[in-house]
This record gives sequence, C-alpha cells and structure tokens, in this order.
Amino acid sequence: MTTEDLLAAALKLPHKDRAELAGQLLKSLEEVPEAEWEAMWVAESERRLAEVRAGRMKESPAEDVFGRVRTERP
Repeated sequence: MTTEDLLAAALKLPHKDRAELAGQLLKSLEEVPEAEWEAMWVAESERRLAEVRAGRMKESPAEDVFGRVRTERP
C-alpha cells in the first residue's frame, strides 16, 4: 500500500476516526530522535534545492510567502 492509498483510505473514515488517527500519528512523531529529525530536514532541504536548481520549483521571497499566509487566513 502506498502513502497515497493510505491517505485515500483514511480520508474516507468518519471525522471522529480521522481525528483520532491524526492524533496518534502526531504523537508517534514526538518519539522520533532529534538526530533523525535533523537528517530528515537535511534530506528535504537538499531535495528542494535540487528542484530549484533543475527549474522544477521557483523560489519565493519570505515576505511574499508570509504576506500570502496573512491574507489567506479565515
């Protein structure tokens, strides 16, 4: 089963069950050692940099990103 398959199945659950699942998943992340978090962030940063350098992703100035977040809030 892929992550996409799992997500699709989870999204079909009733709201209460999805909330419980989300809580359990978040709790499981608290148990990840700091060194593993750091390694994951390094890998993600390197992946994003490669995407930018390959022209598949655009950089956005921080002020633009934060401006969009402020205007998109409900």
